Amino acid sequence: MKVSTSNQMCFNQDQIDVVNLAADMAEELVGNYYKISPSQWRNHKYDIKTLKDLEPEEIINGPFAQIVRYQGSPRDSALGSERYDFYKVCLQDHTILNTLTNNPKLELLPFCLYVIVHELIHIVRFSRFMQNFEATSNEKLQEERRVHGHTLAVLRSVKMKGLDQVIAFFASWHKPIDGLSKP
Repeated sequence: MKVSTSNQMCFNQDQIDVVNLAADMAEELVGNYYKISPSQWRNHKYDIKTLKDLEPEEIINGPFAQIVRYQGSPRDSALGSERYDFYKVCLQDHTILNTLTNNPKLELLPFCLYVIVHELIHIVRFSRFMQNFEATSNEKLQEERRVHGHTLAVLRSVKMKGLDQVIAFFASWHKPIDGLSKP
């Protein structure tokens, strides 16, 4: 369900600073996990945006973030071979803030770190053709389980106040469900 920003809670500037810190940390952690150098990260074309910078069709209720894929090409290029995928991580401030309000043991930095690590893993997997962006509902659910498993692996060695509570919050995603393969 698409919603507008006019009646949604957006991150304030202090919270944006925390999100930026989480994004920097997430990029480094995912880069280390997948052996991606800082210069190689530039080949993964993506951006992370918060609610105030999202288009109406990028705002949803439910998930903490979604990835939207766009086609890009260099300016003044007529060649189709120069097109590339551009991924936009659309953080859903309203959902994140509501979850933090309803779960006082959760803190913004570790929560956003988990969410952004998770989304960056998706981008790496799409970019490396480890998962098709266009997938069936069952394939998407299996991929969510896999990515939560990889997220847990990336964050396992991170020592951060509040991260254990966030991992516990997402624990149900780390367990297989009937009929689906393990991560």
